[in-house]
Amino acid sequence: MRKTIIAATAVGMALAFTSGATPTAQAAEPTLSEADFEEAKTLYFQRCAGCHGVLRKGATGKSLEPAETRKLGQKRLEKIITLGTEGGMNNFDDIFSKDQIKKMATYIQMEVPPPAEMTLATMKERWKVLVKPEDYPKKPMHGRNWENFFLVILRDAGKLGIIDGDKKEVVTKVDTGYAVHVLKESSDGRFWYTMGRDGKMTKIDLWMDPPQVVAETQIASDARDVAVSHFGKWKDKYVIGGGYWPPHFVILDAVTMEPLKVVSTRGVNVDGEYVNEARVAAVYNTPNAPTWIVAVKELGQLWQVDYSDLDNLRIEQINTHKYLHDGFFDPTLRYFQIAANASNRMEIMDSVTRKGVASIETGKKPHPGPGANWVDPKCGPVAGTVHLGEGKITVWGNDPKGHPNQAWKICYSVKTDGPGLFIRTHPNSPYVFADQTKHPEPEIQQSIKVLDKKTGKIVKTIRVSKMEKALAVHSEFNHDGSEVWVSVWVRGGKKNWSKGEIVVYDSKTLEEKARIGGLETPTGKFNVYNRKHHVT
Repeated sequence: MRKTIIAATAVGMALAFTSGATPTAQAAEPTLSEADFEEAKTLYFQRCAGCHGVLRKGATGKSLEPAETRKLGQKRLEKIITLGTEGGMNNFDDIFSKDQIKKMATYIQMEVPPPAEMTLATMKERWKVLVKPEDYPKKPMHGRNWENFFLVILRDAGKLGIIDGDKKEVVTKVDTGYAVHVLKESSDGRFWYTMGRDGKMTKIDLWMDPPQVVAETQIASDARDVAVSHFGKWKDKYVIGGGYWPPHFVILDAVTMEPLKVVSTRGVNVDGEYVNEARVAAVYNTPNAPTWIVAVKELGQLWQVDYSDLDNLRIEQINTHKYLHDGFFDPTLRYFQIAANASNRMEIMDSVTRKGVASIETGKKPHPGPGANWVDPKCGPVAGTVHLGEGKITVWGNDPKGHPNQAWKICYSVKTDGPGLFIRTHPNSPYVFADQTKHPEPEIQQSIKVLDKKTGKIVKTIRVSKMEKALAVHSEFNHDGSEVWVSVWVRGGKKNWSKGEIVVYDSKTLEEKARIGGLETPTGKFNVYNRKHHVT
């Protein structure tokens, strides 16, 4: 039976590699069988596209276009994928098999397959109302303290775990999109909206017993973020989803999840170049106006989108730097602080005047995640970030009214052992917690750093796990800040999924209090009370 071969169109390769094949002396193009090509394409979407782009032009990660990857060659690419780099790319030897690594190294030397677009009509075809709004319960149907629920992303299982923060027990697990990146709350914290990397959005009602998905749709084939309208008469009326591919955002009815409006984010970047893959990295509700902030990654622009009139949509474009990623508000909920990874900067925007106010150089590839705000004895109110490109916490002043001399200036920085993804704190804890997830060494990626707010120094390194193929990621506090919860994400395929757990620490003594097991690849966690009240 003849084997179907998909080949790259460019020429000039010295060696040919089929899936699992060995080099030949004959010059040829990199090739994969049709089945192996589809497998590699799926793996690339699941694990690589977020940093390197659907079109492989690069953003947080480097360009993986054939002109670049073929210079490195098959063996070198396999080594990079296997071991990762200290610049922030993690090792994939415990995620991909050796055969999959070979396929991926070949795949990224081949021409990029054209991704499909998605229309509003298609989104409406995929829209499902599972529970009618009139059938929602009028009060909580369980006796649990739902405002201290933790909503935990079970990444590779495509589920969300809902954990009772008082009893430290799993209430339920609900199906969501694949690898949920972010979820956001309704104004009262009852409903939560998830966004999967596959563009699937779900709406979850925490008052049901057990909580369950009440509506869903798909707004993109690759996506990252979601936000709800929280202002004035539009409170909980609309929800917005941001797409990586197609590069657009979609406004939906927050009650029914019906898609209403699609807006493309393709355009001209801050350097004057047209960008086809201008992805929506993040979307945030602004508490002081009927607007959302939409971070258009490759454009290096923050769009403040006014949802008060969908037929005459008002968008103000604020130039910053490339490539935009995650961000968070200061304690006054006026100033928005967001990372521009490739420019090594944190960008500051005033959501009231709708203008950029500062740009702070912090370190290699800042990545604050949901961020952290606290009070420093010298600089007053400050914020902080970890970095994807180096082991470092950078802290800057963010109180232009009370401490104008320190505002938007570096207060201090402190070294950690490796690159991290998330930094978190709580007003009732004397500490700030930073993970080191992106370092390839197990001892480092399984540990979190504890920074003392008063001294600005690292006072403890906590080894969260010693399990094989495990890493510690993302800290989140319970409702009163007395506990900090850390995820243990165990990689290596389905056989390891259920080994994941959450470790609970006393946020003052730093003593371990509990472990909650049986969680499939837990990553980000969202405490209902803290997220509803913007506690960072």
